[in-house]
Amino acid sequence: MTPQSHSLNPYSPWGTVDIRSAGPRCKMLIGDLNGDGRMELLLVQPDDRQDVRYIPHQVQCLTAFDLRGNRLWQTGKPSDNAGSQGSDYPAQICDWDGDGRLEVICVMDGKFLVLDGATGSVKRSHELPDPHAHDCLIVANLTGRAWPGDIILKDRYKRLWALDNDWNPLWTHEGNVGHFPWAQDWNGDGRDEVMAGYDMLDHTGRVLWSCRDLEDHADCIMTGDVNGDGELELVIGGSVTIMTDRHGKELWRYAGSVESQHVALGKFRADLPGLQIAGLDRLVREDQGIKRQGKDAIFLLDAEGREVWKEDRKTSGWLTIIETMRNWDDGPLDYILAYRRGGGIRPTLYDGDLNPIVGFPVDGYVVHGDLIGSGHEQVVIYDDFTASIFGKYPADLSAPPSGTPLPQPRRLYSSTLYPGGHYE
Repeated sequence: MTPQSHSLNPYSPWGTVDIRSAGPRCKMLIGDLNGDGRMELLLVQPDDRQDVRYIPHQVQCLTAFDLRGNRLWQTGKPSDNAGSQGSDYPAQICDWDGDGRLEVICVMDGKFLVLDGATGSVKRSHELPDPHAHDCLIVANLTGRAWPGDIILKDRYKRLWALDNDWNPLWTHEGNVGHFPWAQDWNGDGRDEVMAGYDMLDHTGRVLWSCRDLEDHADCIMTGDVNGDGELELVIGGSVTIMTDRHGKELWRYAGSVESQHVALGKFRADLPGLQIAGLDRLVREDQGIKRQGKDAIFLLDAEGREVWKEDRKTSGWLTIIETMRNWDDGPLDYILAYRRGGGIRPTLYDGDLNPIVGFPVDGYVVHGDLIGSGHEQVVIYDDFTASIFGKYPADLSAPPSGTPLPQPRRLYSSTLYPGGHYE
C-alpha cells in the first residue's frame, strides 16, 4: 500500500526550547518534575566511555527545562563525545518513593541514583547488583505496594535483576530477555508479572510460560484487549509477530514480515472489530561495508492477525519507530505516529488507511503526552539543538500553570527506544 498524497494542514509549534546546553545525542523524557501542573522536558545524555551499540549505556548528564525554555537544573557535565541512541538509556521519571512527587531514577557513574525531580539533587544512591545491570530500567510493583516502586535492571540480552524499593534483591532471571521487558499485573493479585522477552515471569521471577518456536529476541511487547473478549492479550514483535492470551496460548502468528521491529495497538479503523495492530517491518538492514540502502515498511493487522495492508515504500530508510497516538484530536480513532523514517520523511501521523493526517514541519526524535493537562496529547520533536512543541489545539504557554501536579502515566515511566506497553 502506498501512502496517499494529501495536502496537510501546516502546523506551527506552540513554542521552541533551546536545548543545546544539555549536550548532543540526548534522549528526552517528559513529566511534571516540579508539580506545577505542566510537564517538563528532561534531556538524558549517555556517557562517553562506551560502545553504545553493544555495551549498555550509563548516563553522562541530565538537564531539565520547562516548556517556556528555562533551564531548571543540570546534574552531571555534558560531553561532546557522548554516545548515541543505539539502545536504551537507563533513566526514567517516576514517583519512586510514593510521596506524590516525581523523581528521576538513573544509572550514573556505576551507581543507581534517585534524584529529586524538582531540583536534580541526589536523594538516594545504591551500588549496582552487577557491573552490567544498566541496559535499561523497568519500574514495577513486585512487592504489592500502593505504588510501583520496585525496579528491574538488565544487561543487554541475557539477565535480569529485580530489587525492591529498599534495594533488597528479590530475584534474578537468565534467558532471552529481549530489549524491554514489560511489567504489569495480568492476574489481578496486586503484584506485577513480567513479560521478559519470550518468558512470562510471576512476581517472584518464576517462569509461568514461554512462547514457542520464536527466533532472535523480542523487540517489542504490547498488551490490551485486542479481540474484545474482555481479557488482555499480548502482542509480541520479533522474528515474527504473534498474539497470545495471558496464559500463554498462541492465538495467531503473522509471518509476513522480515523483522517485526515495533508493534502498536490502537483503534485505527472504525470498520474493523476490536483493536488493530500496526507494525514496522525491517525489510532490508543497511549493513556497513555492503553499500546497501536499508528500507522498512509499516503494516496493519486486524484483531485476528490478518494483514489489512502493507506500505509499498518508495524511499530509503530502515530505522522508523512507530507508536500509538491517542487523543491528538477529538475524533474517535487513534493514529499511527511514525518518526526516524529517513528518506526525507519527517514525523507524521497516519490514519488506519496510511493516509498522512499531520506532517510535522521539522525532523527529529519524538516524545508525546498531555503536557498541560488539557485532555489531549501533544508532540515534542527534538534534535541536538531545539525542541519544538506541537498540539492540535492552541495553548498559551506564557499563562501560569494550574499548580495541580500532573500524573505520570505508565507509558512515560516505562520509556524505551522500543515502544510497547499497555493499551488502556
